[in-house]
Amino acid sequence: MFLIVKLALFVLLIAWVLGQVRKPTGPLGQRTVRAMNQSHAAMTDWGLAQIPIGKSDTILDVGCGGGRTVSKLAALAAEGSVTGIDVSAVSVEASQQVNIREIEAGRVKIQLGSVASLPYPDDTFDVVTAVETHYYWPDLPANLHEVLRVMKPGGTFALIAETHRDGWRGALYAVPMWLVRAAHLSDAEHRDLLEQAGFTEVSTLHLPGKNWICARGRRPGGCSPLNRAPETRQGGSG
Repeated sequence: MFLIVKLALFVLLIAWVLGQVRKPTGPLGQRTVRAMNQSHAAMTDWGLAQIPIGKSDTILDVGCGGGRTVSKLAALAAEGSVTGIDVSAVSVEASQQVNIREIEAGRVKIQLGSVASLPYPDDTFDVVTAVETHYYWPDLPANLHEVLRVMKPGGTFALIAETHRDGWRGALYAVPMWLVRAAHLSDAEHRDLLEQAGFTEVSTLHLPGKNWICARGRRPGGCSPLNRAPETRQGGSG
């Protein structure tokens, strides 16, 4: 009986630690967002290379975490603006610290908020990104509708993540994803979600040897920026 209780406590502890990835809080959350900035850097750079980003684009990063993605986007859209939003106050503070110069220059804004109700008018952003965050969204279909609402016609959306459920690499994530109540989707489910939300030109891209995924689509109307994606991007449609 004692061993069962001990095992249960251990599982709860692991779940609590993993929960810091879902919504960082306190000192452990501060360390978590710093670690994610480093551990997700290569994947983020690869994912952003799969979409066209103009130098004057207006961009939203949903679930901005430690702010490294916002910083990268601000460098790519050197004459545009970037907004980051996150449900975690710890993440918002970390992201503000990482992007303090761009914030002072008026090119970056970081705020507390949820993808369930984005505090922006319709047709605001040319590009919306979501890196390692959609796993934890409260209602994926409704939340993607909300993302679509704030995008300009013809705008681009990119959902970038280090795992999807397909293949043996995806299977390795099954237990930790279950412990944090994360939506661990297959490649096809990513495409279906975007299409059902109203995105067009939906595709999924992968990097050989990795379980990374970039699911991308655009809001109907306007020109098609996905046709202008960089020629040097790696991976192919899944």
